[in-house]
Amino acid sequence: MLMSEPSIYVDGDITQYIGRIQAFPMLSQEDEVKLAKNWYESHDMKAAHKLITSHLRFVVKIAMKFKNYGLSLMEMIMEGNIGLIHSVKKFNPNLGFRFSTYAIWWIKASIKEYILRSWSFVKIGTTQAQRKLFFSLRKTKRKILGCTGNGTLVKEEVKLIADECSVSEQDVIEMNDRLMCRDKSLNSLIGDSSDRELQDIIPSHQPNQEAIYTEKEEQQLRSNILNAAFSTLDERARDILTSRHLNGKNETLETLSKRYSVSKERIRQIEEQAIAKIKKFVRSKQESF
Repeated sequence: MLMSEPSIYVDGDITQYIGRIQAFPMLSQEDEVKLAKNWYESHDMKAAHKLITSHLRFVVKIAMKFKNYGLSLMEMIMEGNIGLIHSVKKFNPNLGFRFSTYAIWWIKASIKEYILRSWSFVKIGTTQAQRKLFFSLRKTKRKILGCTGNGTLVKEEVKLIADECSVSEQDVIEMNDRLMCRDKSLNSLIGDSSDRELQDIIPSHQPNQEAIYTEKEEQQLRSNILNAAFSTLDERARDILTSRHLNGKNETLETLSKRYSVSKERIRQIEEQAIAKIKKFVRSKQESF
């Protein structure tokens, strides 16, 4: 173990934990590189500590993507923190990669291993294709069917998913059934002799601090991705897209054609190409997470 840090291993609810880790400052890229080199070259424990604590929010964000597996979010975060620690131990800053880019692999791997252990995955199979299907089935169902769905798949849907994931149709059927087993009816009785149903004790769904924090983080992430996508456009394309859609004026093709001394059709083409480029950039970033 790289270190034993009370701020990483805590008891309590998720809101308290998020409140605690927000106290750790984010690092600039320059500071991140400097700390990583101090740890790599001199095993400076203070540098390692700062690297870890500054990325705890990153672990929470990743763990939230696995919250639909019916497991404790806090336990998944703790597993992700273990992956984060391993990533610090293994990271070589001289290779030129950002630490966060490297750490995400270790964090996801630790969380996935925990989920697989918790789901007794060995009862289904342990091939690489099956492991991949376990984590991609919901996403694939959303992509192909438009929703994750909780019911039995029809034959045509099974075939589409099997082709998309490069697995057998039987693997898709068994994995879908396995994931459905974790769903519990809201009308289920609490205990053998109780007449109360599960839905009777479900707490209020008013947004809590975790939900508010997560929403803000997701909004910030979307904003950052969009800004990054915009920066890939040249100055003319940015101006045309902004003038047409983002500054509230909704300028016409004719106005912009006069400004740039080109035809209206050329303005339309530049606009369409810019939108397509932004969509491609955003899609690539979303898929990476």
